[in-house]
Amino acid sequence: MNIRRLGAMFRKEVHHIVRDPRSLGMALAMPLLLLLLFGYALSLDVDRIPTLIYDLDRTAMSRQLISQFEGSRYFDIRGFVDDNKAIEDGIDKSKILMGIVIPVDFSEKLGAGRQAGVQILLDGSDSNTASIAKGYAESVLRTYSFNVRADAQNRRGGMNLVPPIDPRIRVWYNSSLESRNYIVPGLIAVILMIIAALLTSMTIAREWEMGTMEQLMSTPLRPAEIVLGKMLAYFTVGIADAVICVVVGVSVFHVPLRGSLLLLGMTTCIFLSGALFWGILISVIAKSQLLAFQMGILSSFLPAMMLSGFIYAIDTMPVPIRAITYIVPARYFVTILNGIYLKGVGLSILWVEVLFLVVYAVVIFVIATRKLRAKLA
Repeated sequence: MNIRRLGAMFRKEVHHIVRDPRSLGMALAMPLLLLLLFGYALSLDVDRIPTLIYDLDRTAMSRQLISQFEGSRYFDIRGFVDDNKAIEDGIDKSKILMGIVIPVDFSEKLGAGRQAGVQILLDGSDSNTASIAKGYAESVLRTYSFNVRADAQNRRGGMNLVPPIDPRIRVWYNSSLESRNYIVPGLIAVILMIIAALLTSMTIAREWEMGTMEQLMSTPLRPAEIVLGKMLAYFTVGIADAVICVVVGVSVFHVPLRGSLLLLGMTTCIFLSGALFWGILISVIAKSQLLAFQMGILSSFLPAMMLSGFIYAIDTMPVPIRAITYIVPARYFVTILNGIYLKGVGLSILWVEVLFLVVYAVVIFVIATRKLRAKLA
């Protein structure tokens, strides 16, 4: 490989990028737009659950239970109704997620030491949100039930009722349990994968369509120099996109960056190189820019979003799909980003993921070079 020829190829691609300011502007603005859009719109937090309450008992004890729901940040009490039909209509029209029905004999049964039922009605259209809301409601009811038993025990025996287990919970790495702290680093991996693949997926296909590939073939340039030169030109744009994502994540979304900035930069460069080589490989295979664009979208966005563990837990996937995730580079980069951002771990923990990204970049580079050599032959 000749450094002089490689530099010439690099400068040619840089000139091409600079001569198209609209595409360059889109390449730099798209990560910012995607990060802001998904960062604010995509949330896995379930709180402020819209709730209606139907209190048939209307006693001090039922009002005490209602105050437990009102005092929780997970519930947003939208009002009180006089029949079940209002709750049913609210769920049908998606105005509420949950309805609470307190029966007419609620305080009577509690006063007699018997079990009193409370009906929780949930909109199960979104099963995940409904199950989380159900867990929150059950937690409030358990706490209230224990307080009622404790008060009854104090009145009868004069002894405090001590819970059999006193949980002392400490959440590491994301103590506030904000999904944004997990989503934003994962978004960086998804965005870089998409941008990198799209930046380079049409480079060689464009050369074929414009007829300039024949001119490159007449030069002493080797396939490896063409692939690497094109990658390095777009690598500078990809690094600018990565810097934008990191700065926005820390300054706008206030995601903690506890790990090494140097390690973050190194792993980002490795991941970005593999993603850019993948785009070039697509461009070599597809001689049409339209086909290359479509292949770039399908092979970057869907695997990075669906199979990286960013949104859906890999452990819950079927075994064949779980096997496919092992060849998705975004899976390893998401793990690296979460480790660096939230846990502050280093290369001693993340070396397996980093090694895979290195191997992936080298293998895709070799395949793209051989494919291009076969095309030019």
